Amino acid sequence: MKRFSRAMGLILSVIMIMFVMAACSGNNNGKSGNNAASPTADNGASPAASDKPAEDYAFGEDVTFHSNEPVKYSMMFSDNEGYPYKKDWRIWSAIQEKTNVSFDLSVVARTEYENQKSLLVNSGDAPYIIPKTYDETAFVAGGQIVPISDYVQYMPNYQKAVKNWGMEDDLKVKLQANGKYYVLPGMWEAAGGGYSYVIRKDIFEKAGVDLSKETNWTYEDFYQAMKKVKEFTGKKYVFSDQSKGESTLNIAAVEYGVTAGWGKANGMRFNQDSKQFEFADNTQDFKDYVSYFNKLVTEGLMDPESFTQEDDAAKAKFYKGDTYVINANYQVFTDLQTKMEDPGAELMMITPPGGPKGQLQVENSRLENGVMISENALKDLGEEKFIKMLRFIDWLWYSDEGQTLSLWGVEGETYSKDANGNITLNPDITYNGMNPTATKKLNADFGFGGGVFAYGGTTKLRQSKMTDGEKDFNNRILNNRTARPLSPPIMATADESEQLNLISKPLMDYVSTMTLKFITGQEKMDNFDSYVKQTQANGSNRYSQMANEIFGKTKSVLGY
Repeated sequence: MKRFSRAMGLILSVIMIMFVMAACSGNNNGKSGNNAASPTADNGASPAASDKPAEDYAFGEDVTFHSNEPVKYSMMFSDNEGYPYKKDWRIWSAIQEKTNVSFDLSVVARTEYENQKSLLVNSGDAPYIIPKTYDETAFVAGGQIVPISDYVQYMPNYQKAVKNWGMEDDLKVKLQANGKYYVLPGMWEAAGGGYSYVIRKDIFEKAGVDLSKETNWTYEDFYQAMKKVKEFTGKKYVFSDQSKGESTLNIAAVEYGVTAGWGKANGMRFNQDSKQFEFADNTQDFKDYVSYFNKLVTEGLMDPESFTQEDDAAKAKFYKGDTYVINANYQVFTDLQTKMEDPGAELMMITPPGGPKGQLQVENSRLENGVMISENALKDLGEEKFIKMLRFIDWLWYSDEGQTLSLWGVEGETYSKDANGNITLNPDITYNGMNPTATKKLNADFGFGGGVFAYGGTTKLRQSKMTDGEKDFNNRILNNRTARPLSPPIMATADESEQLNLISKPLMDYVSTMTLKFITGQEKMDNFDSYVKQTQANGSNRYSQMANEIFGKTKSVLGY
């Protein structure tokens, strides 16, 4: 009897194992759920042979993540005042229906999001998922954020994007001193259009400006065009800017090979020939740059209040027809057009002009803000369930299906799709300038198309949310501007970063102050040599030296 019992026990065990294996193989809608074919992680680690998909969820490249049991993950949520959070948004139930995952949200006002993020991370109380992260550097040394590059091999849709779009060099800019990165960035197949100048097309043409050649304009051509408009209209100023001039200073700086405005950072540029960092903002290039804007102000083409006024003041001048140029992102183009007081006003967003360094594409990064993962997730969930959470994140933020859901919602409810996969927003819903008279808003009423989830994806997906005008603007850039090579990161340690910051902050504060003084004429261009000496006294040479020393130690990791 004992022999018979043991035999029967062995047979029953084999049957049970076969049953479980069969159940697992049917868990992914007929598709394999394992990750064996995915590219390895950046650190070269490959998944161990024993790594198998957990028995209670489906995942995989182009496979809908679905947990057999309900799961809830804690997450920070940046609450945008333009479309404030609602707990009954359709996005929440749509995600849950697909995946069986819900969120325990820490909802924080957008204006307080960065401060609250720092408080939660540094106190060790951060939620598991921390999206909408632009700069993770400050959180690395504290040990509260997962070095996510150690785990991306478990994320098949993420790895697919990296491989198919050649994102390896793009991701290098996120590397820290230890050769790892700590944020899952949003990734686009191609760089986007960004900011440029919206002009009164009707006025420019009446002034005799040939706009058929604007794709070849340099900033000098733009200057000549504005001169014609001033002569034709007799207005006090042609150009009065919003954003306190920060966007304009940023995009023009690219074409002069310097840094300023939103992109001033540490004032460094990387010389691709010498493979060395240089301080850009005390060079002849910088003098040429500030001299250009000083010319605009001196000749009455640019309103000097551009650098101090609030946005509403700049827009009011544009709406009234007191000015004819304003810097903007295409997302607000329709709003600008509808608020023009002259019913005959016709607007156009010009291709960002080129400059002394060439006809360069301003936006060269294909990375967006991204998702940090708290160490609390790894600690609380354990590695197996932590990897399960990563595979959910992989589906929602990096699969075509998840990205389309986040951006457009539910097919048949908020949008339709034709045989070629082209998306059409329902006519009673408005978003990003589409269906401007519709009564429902995709983001405010449904929660789709918001900044916490909807970023990254294919060029087709990116262009699906563009009006025909925005597609034309982006195509003009892609067809007429040269992509810029990416600069390597300065992979400083915590101590080195502290030393660099001690130099950079007062140095760049001085540069910013003097930039505006040169432009507005408060400081004479004759004093530029004195300015250069003061930047050196403030540490510009020391900063460059340190940056190159750090680069020398880490360039092999970066492939130089």
